[in-house]
Amino acid sequence: LVKPALTNLDVLREARDGCDLPLFAYQVSGERAMLVAAAEKGQLDLRRAVDECLLSMRRAGADAIVTYEARERVRRP
Repeated sequence: LVKPALTNLDVLREARDGCDLPLFAYQVSGERAMLVAAAEKGQLDLRRAVDECLLSMRRAGADAIVTYEARERVRRP
């Protein structure tokens, strides 16, 4: 489990390259709060920003991601 994931993508990649075990990324509440605050100020589109963050975690090697965004992901088409 790599926590916080977004600021440790390099650690996530090194862990992926060094082992074959399942690897989890944890998007901590502060990472989500940062995105929500920027979206509320009109600086970014929350949905697109979250998508980019989650995709970057997968590209770094995460097999699964623990995120506060999970419920929203299940609800949206």
